[in-house]
Amino acid sequence: MAAVEKRRQAVAQATSFTDSGRPGVPRTAATAESEEDFLRQVGVTEMLRAALLKVLEARPEEPIAFLAHYFENMGLRSPANGGAGEPPGQLLLQQQRLGRALWHLRLAHHSQRTAFNNNVGVAYECLSASGRKKKPGLDGRTYSELLKRICRDGEAPEEVVAPLLRKIQCRDHEAVPLAVFRAGMLTCFVLLEFVARAGALYRLLEDPGLAMADRRLGQAVLDTLEGALQASDDTAPARYLEAGSRLGPDSLALAMDRALVARRPSAPMTREEFLEKAAALFIAKVKPVG
Repeated sequence: MAAVEKRRQAVAQATSFTDSGRPGVPRTAATAESEEDFLRQVGVTEMLRAALLKVLEARPEEPIAFLAHYFENMGLRSPANGGAGEPPGQLLLQQQRLGRALWHLRLAHHSQRTAFNNNVGVAYECLSASGRKKKPGLDGRTYSELLKRICRDGEAPEEVVAPLLRKIQCRDHEAVPLAVFRAGMLTCFVLLEFVARAGALYRLLEDPGLAMADRRLGQAVLDTLEGALQASDDTAPARYLEAGSRLGPDSLALAMDRALVARRPSAPMTREEFLEKAAALFIAKVKPVG
């Protein structure tokens, strides 16, 4: 038995050497190494790493569904998928790219500055991918269409956001640099949040029986909001939210008390009017494109 065991060990040692007499790499280790090299060479390793970073960045409630959607639309970023050049195909491809860009833009809140800016860059790349007859770049028409979709999907009243769109849109064939694109995206998202907060403020003012607010109260709150915005010299859209948040309960209560001192009858102020006037205060601070 001992002799048989020695012969087995000798055979095992012999098979671990190559023809040149040098030690060979075990087949399992060589296979694992070649598989790892293959995944790295074809870009799968980097792709999975990027996907996992997106999951950590967005922290979605359903990570598996998030990854499925991420991989489903990955090909839309590739310039090789530029479309066949036919109008129907180009239109479909453009809608897909807009949807993909919107998905990236919503991955992180605008207050997460680094993550948001990274996602803006990815969205810009999605929309800038060139087709066979187009040069890389983003035109004003695509940029403006994305702005409209952001505002529409945000459920903001059209009459509220229309003045902002007129102010930050570009001409259809105008080239849109990344800096302008980033500023436009940020401004839209901040306005939507600003309008949402204004809507919550209006609900505190409205009479449950009338479903409308007293005009004196509404105007007093708007005047106080305007004062807070004017006191902020910063031109960054996100700072407007901070200025509005300075309207503490004490300052609002004081403004409302002053408005109610006069017991004269007052016409009601509708929610639409209140939101439109609040948005106008925000838009007045926004610098126009160009």
